[in-house]
Amino acid sequence: MRDRSSLLGRRDVLLSAGAASLSQLVACAPAITSPSAPLPKEASPRPPPGLVLKHFAAFGVDENLLREGLSAALSRGAERADLYFQHDVYTALSLEDGQVNRALTNVTLGVGVRAVRGDQTGFAYTEDLSLEAVRRAGKTAAVVASGSAGRIAGAFHALELPKRYTAALPWENVAIAERLPLLTRLEAAAVKADRRVRTVRVSLGDSHGAILFVDSDGRVFEDFGPMTTLRMSCTMDHGGRRESNGYNVAARAGLEFYTDDRLGRVAREAVARTSVLFDAKPAPLGEMPVVLAAGASGILLHEAIGHGMEADFNRKNTSIYADRVGKPIAKHIVSIVDDGTIPFARGSINVDDEGNLAERTLLVDKGTLATYLHDTISAKHYRVKPTGSGRRESFRHAPMPRMRSTYMLAGPHGDDEILASVKRGIYCTNFTNGQVQIGAGDFTFYVKNGYLIEDGKLTQPITDVNLIGNGPKVLEQVDMVGAKLEFDEGGWTCGKDGQSVPVSLGMPRVRVARMTVGGRKA
Repeated sequence: MRDRSSLLGRRDVLLSAGAASLSQLVACAPAITSPSAPLPKEASPRPPPGLVLKHFAAFGVDENLLREGLSAALSRGAERADLYFQHDVYTALSLEDGQVNRALTNVTLGVGVRAVRGDQTGFAYTEDLSLEAVRRAGKTAAVVASGSAGRIAGAFHALELPKRYTAALPWENVAIAERLPLLTRLEAAAVKADRRVRTVRVSLGDSHGAILFVDSDGRVFEDFGPMTTLRMSCTMDHGGRRESNGYNVAARAGLEFYTDDRLGRVAREAVARTSVLFDAKPAPLGEMPVVLAAGASGILLHEAIGHGMEADFNRKNTSIYADRVGKPIAKHIVSIVDDGTIPFARGSINVDDEGNLAERTLLVDKGTLATYLHDTISAKHYRVKPTGSGRRESFRHAPMPRMRSTYMLAGPHGDDEILASVKRGIYCTNFTNGQVQIGAGDFTFYVKNGYLIEDGKLTQPITDVNLIGNGPKVLEQVDMVGAKLEFDEGGWTCGKDGQSVPVSLGMPRVRVARMTVGGRKA
């Protein structure tokens, strides 16, 4: 990501291209330390009176600590308060040219305390889970309010959660020695696939752990979730010219996610997406019809349009959609959903980070803007129910409205029919970089792979292509929507206000009647 601070509200987009190495992704993470707080496999907690915690009791968390933390956060008149505990063990392993060049484990443990009054939020966090430390954090968060102390519900009641991402082979039971063969197999497959392959980089990241949420209304839950991402990139040499590209897959799943079929696809796609670049030529420039391939093109939907439907931007009147609920914003063939309920999807959640169950939210219904994505604060402002979209990066952050799995529903047109309708245009299959101005929706996306469309057929591979436009206006230009919805299986990460959260995306093949196509420096 670059130039994030150059312009308020404007940021680069962290894409899932395989060319982005794991080392790049963790470069901004806190210093890696040895696991000072390993996952308790044989915990023998003292059962606290009343509320019994399955995971966090091993760290000394009990009902008394929860009540003391909430009481401190409510001590100056906040309307409500919550505690968000997180324990997460992240392991990464990467291989380059046959050598392990990175191996690490990072343990995250702490609690964030939030106090809310109106639309004001007081927030503090601590990595110390002692009673005194949690109480201090609560008193710090409490300064957002000034008045009489609030009250906590008389009894806690546990939320029963769905089980959308239970791992068959949990990562806590997988040794490093079992991870490494996945990487060596992929490297060997890439080298075997094309003799022009010179360098192969493969990385595997996985995490497991739990969160504990409790609020002053008495709601409490523990949620357990795996996450994994496998990235592969390769560099090929042909006639003195070098090209690099890659592929990656991700899910909320355990080791069982990496089937032979999936590993084979990762290697094939990484090599194929690189080798085709030797035949690619610069694209024609100017305004023309653009066909977006199913799957990964959903990144345009997410970045240039989806953010404008997050309620906080509309509440602050910084989104172009601030006064458009109930009004047409696209043709009737366009319907858009944000969904937290897809089993094992990277963007799925059982419950959001402020205790609201995840749901499937219809944002655009047959061309009409139906609603925004709401956290608890925005839902109260708009007098609607939260959509289960309050998410946070970690216990160090307060929640805000965020997307989960965002996609366009299938439409009435055949894939071939869409291509056949274009006399001359371009077909975009995957993207590696981009920049978008949230709210206004102005964007630039770099197309890594694509093709020229001539007389309704795919012909010349193209490269050095930028798509330039405004998300809401491009959405109005969508005039054909394919009948087959596809989800991209890559490891997408969404950045907003300094917080990153995992997301998923997808769409069917779509034709945009007119869009500006620029070159590499556009």
